[in-house]
Amino acid sequence: MREFKRTDRVADQLQKELAVLIQREVKDPRLGMVTVSGVTVSRDLGYSDVYVTLLGEQEPERIKENLQVLKRAAGFLRSQIAKRIKLRHVPELRFHFDESVVRGQQLSSLIDEAVTTDRARYQDDEGDSDAEQSEETR
Repeated sequence: MREFKRTDRVADQLQKELAVLIQREVKDPRLGMVTVSGVTVSRDLGYSDVYVTLLGEQEPERIKENLQVLKRAAGFLRSQIAKRIKLRHVPELRFHFDESVVRGQQLSSLIDEAVTTDRARYQDDEGDSDAEQSEETR
């Protein structure tokens, strides 16, 4: 069994705390429904990359605006984390948009489209074979 590294434990704790802090403490009206989807921390705990998604909003300008709001709030969030988590050095927060959710939705829709196309093709093939069999029996 693999032991968890300290950076993994710190990243998990940061993700939990940031999710709560962003929802409850950041009071900027420009900020939409932000979800913290993941956090990675450098080995020296000097910085952390925070990956966020926006619920219902995928326009590039809204994403950019939300990331700017989070970047401006990074110092405040970092100070709040320092009060909640006992760390010698709280990592610098760098926010990124997590495109994996959008990419997953696109792939899912492509798969659904392929399945419906295959079903339609299969039903057409069955209809053609039934017609051929009825002509042979005549």
